[in-house]
Amino acid sequence: MKLFVREIFSVTALAASLLFTGCASSSDDPLFSENPTAPDTGDSSAANNSSSTYANVAHFHVGETVSITFSGTADPIEPHDEPIKENGDIQLPLIGNIHAAGKSAGELQNEIHDLYVPKYYVRLTVTVKPGDLIYYVTGEVKQPGREIYIGETTVSKAVTSAGGFTDFANHGKVWLIRVNGQRIKVNLDKVMGGSAPDPSVYPGDQIEVTRRIW
Repeated sequence: MKLFVREIFSVTALAASLLFTGCASSSDDPLFSENPTAPDTGDSSAANNSSSTYANVAHFHVGETVSITFSGTADPIEPHDEPIKENGDIQLPLIGNIHAAGKSAGELQNEIHDLYVPKYYVRLTVTVKPGDLIYYVTGEVKQPGREIYIGETTVSKAVTSAGGFTDFANHGKVWLIRVNGQRIKVNLDKVMGGSAPDPSVYPGDQIEVTRRIW
């Protein structure tokens, strides 16, 4: 009988030992770690999305208007709106020419800020946004002024958008003036008659309709 009891005790002790050993080994399982490490899923979608977002950031182009506002100074500074010139530059007070083409609004904003602060201002907040794409129609049209560029257009369409010719307009001498200063003489009578091309108009261009002499 005593032998039987000793055997039962030995088996029970062995089982308890195995159970304890099993539980101790479980503590090494990452699922029970006190400082679990997030599993590497191999999913690079976050990085891809970041790259995609960066790639899709808009950058300024020649002819596009840059709209700049300033705040945070004791004396207010006038906002600045300017089409980007053919060489890619805009011109700002005090700092002069700064290259804008090819840069995002954020990049240009930071660069302008660093050129003004601390050389000219102790504190300054600069905000850069793309302005409306515009072109200008001046001279002998019924509604001279700036026009919003909403897509591909031509000299004849631009004149129509500005209300058409006045009674004193010289149809044969209309100037298309590019951002780089190039001047193109356009005879709209010939354009409408189909014997001359109708030049395209781009943001920043100016169309000047001259006045006839008689």
